[in-house]
Parts: sequence; C-alpha cells; structure tokens
Amino acid sequence: MKLKIRQEAEGDEAAIKDVVARAFEGKPYADENDAKLVDGLRDAGALVLSLVAVVKGKIIGQVALSPATVGDAKYLCVGPLAVLPDHQRKGVGTALMGHALGVAQMYGRDGVVLQGDLNYYSRFGFEVVPTVTYAGDGAEYIQVLPFNGTPSGEVKFHPVFGG
Repeated sequence: MKLKIRQEAEGDEAAIKDVVARAFEGKPYADENDAKLVDGLRDAGALVLSLVAVVKGKIIGQVALSPATVGDAKYLCVGPLAVLPDHQRKGVGTALMGHALGVAQMYGRDGVVLQGDLNYYSRFGFEVVPTVTYAGDGAEYIQVLPFNGTPSGEVKFHPVFGG
C-alpha cells in the first residue's frame, strides 16, 4: 500500500468527518461528538495541524493537533487520530502519529498531551504522569509526551473537547 501523508486541504472536510465517524463507530469510548471535533477545532481557529493519510487519492486516516496546557506549560493536544476500519493495524496510525509528533516538536511547545488507549500510545513515548491531573471524564487515560522537563498541573484542552 503506497501511503501519502499531507496537510489537509480545502475540500477534505467531509472525508475527514467520515473517517473519524467510521473509525470510532461502535467503540465503547466513542461518543457522537467525535466526528465533529475536527470541524469544531477548525471553526474555532484552533486546528494547529491536520494531517491526512491518502491512498490512491482517498483519505483513509487523519490526525489533529490543537492547543492545550499542562499547568502553566504550553502543550499541543493530539486527537483525534482516526483510521478507516479496513486500514487499521496496517501502520497508517503509526505513520500519522510519527509525522504529527515531528511537527509538534518544531512548534516550540513543552510537549504533547492526549486522552487515549494506554497500550497504543505508549509505543510513541506517551505515559501517565502522576503530577499531571485532569478534571474531566477519562482522567485515567490522560498521557503526556514532554519535550521539556517534567510536566505538572492540570490538563486543559480546547473548549471544543467539552472539558
């Protein structure tokens, strides 16, 4: 499978929404707002980066970065990361995450933070840090990948995430 990763372009919005909706459909941790997250971040001017994975001209995956904080430190939030079900477990998510983390390091932030599967994201260096707290639902799934120092404080995602 020849995979191309590029920044989202005008006209990709519907395909991205479809990828996110289908990737999370039926998952116990999903909710009806997942497919609306990228649109919400884009509309709020908070979509720092949106990368898409393309095969034969079709968008099969997407990852977004948006502003976040951990205490007083400036972070980027990774999410959603979504891949169409028939392309999952083929390295698409890993490729998207690798590109997103590479770009995130160039933004001069203190690190990246996300809420997600502990086993999956640990392969990228994310970890649960006891000095990092989160007041919303799913606090046990908050993970950080610091670029500078040891993070400490409460995680604040963009309001589009509902937290």
